[in-house]
Amino acid sequence: MWPVAVSPLPGRRDGKVREFQMSDVTKEQVLEVLGTIRGPDLEGDIVSLGMVSDVFISDAKVYFSITVPSSRASELEPLRMAAEKVVTAMPGVKGALVTLTADHKAGGAAPQKPQPQKPQPTAHAGHSHPPAGGQQRGPQSVKTGVPGVGAIIAVASGKGGVGKSTTAVNLALGFQANGLKVGLLDADIYGPSVPRLLKISGRPQQVENRYIKPMENYGLKAMSMGFLVDEETAMIWRGPMIQSALLQMLREVAWGDLDVLVVDMPPGTGDVQLTMAQQVPLAGAVIVSTPQDLALADARKGIAMFKKVEVPLLGIIENMSYFIAPDTGKRYDIFGHGGAKAEAERIGVPFLGEVPLTIDIRERSDAGTPVVVSDPESTVAGIYRDIAARAWSEIRGKPVRQAPAIVFE
Repeated sequence: MWPVAVSPLPGRRDGKVREFQMSDVTKEQVLEVLGTIRGPDLEGDIVSLGMVSDVFISDAKVYFSITVPSSRASELEPLRMAAEKVVTAMPGVKGALVTLTADHKAGGAAPQKPQPQKPQPTAHAGHSHPPAGGQQRGPQSVKTGVPGVGAIIAVASGKGGVGKSTTAVNLALGFQANGLKVGLLDADIYGPSVPRLLKISGRPQQVENRYIKPMENYGLKAMSMGFLVDEETAMIWRGPMIQSALLQMLREVAWGDLDVLVVDMPPGTGDVQLTMAQQVPLAGAVIVSTPQDLALADARKGIAMFKKVEVPLLGIIENMSYFIAPDTGKRYDIFGHGGAKAEAERIGVPFLGEVPLTIDIRERSDAGTPVVVSDPESTVAGIYRDIAARAWSEIRGKPVRQAPAIVFE
């Protein structure tokens, strides 16, 4: 560890930080304060070096990340703490979410400290070397889990509109109904839906050591960006900011002892998915799809991505599999039927089960009363519990994988 210098702001000879009014804090004011932060081996402050990401302010809370070389992430932790401290101390600021992130494409990242030249080791097991042709690996993943948390599983889909979040919430409650201690992380930064699905409102409280206490309902611990910003706030963030917020919600939340943490992923195969695969030792992924060919085509992209980054596939769930008319009891295969099961058999992964399309699921989800807890004796609640049991058996049958290093071409 090395000390971090905090320089006086321009225009103040007494070394004191310029006082701001108690009105809304601006990005410019935050950057001005951050301009006082520098390390002893940097040629300038973190702002002039381009190390600070876009600054986002909502409800008097400030969010940003600091780009550093991945090999120095632990060493540069005092830099992050100093930045968080000076921003939090600004009048009118209720809190700050600051994270170190590595982004090889970002300019002006902190320079590497000079290192003595060492002879290149001979290639052998236990060491990784750059691929042939000089291609360098991307940032090495931290590969650490979350203290107290057993298995971390991702619930994902290739596209939106397939009922992934509803499935993730009821799957988490299914694990809980089966006797497990469960948490739920809403990783959809742009469109968080867990607060509404679990009927949770308000802001999480901060406990000692900067940790955030998760929100809770129905005995389920949950964290979501929806708890930190207003529902109508547009989250206009680039990749590094998304990664920073995700990892802080994952690792700086007081989850306590959990058997499983369910992560509701955003749809698609973007930054969040890569961040989770690279930096979190996932026990596996669950893919949610509807039966029709178009949804399955997108689901295949998600399946291919998880395979490419070496995350085990725990199985596929066919959501909206069929419709039972509430008045006649007649069954209708509105979106077709059995496509997800056939795909699971084709690629050799478990088929976890099929969930029907029912008005009851929709109404209870909209009301924030998931069917597993609001109607536990129903057929649908039993289906979710069975799916959770199958997924848990897959988790117990597989070791938790360390996060792979991803090669960026």
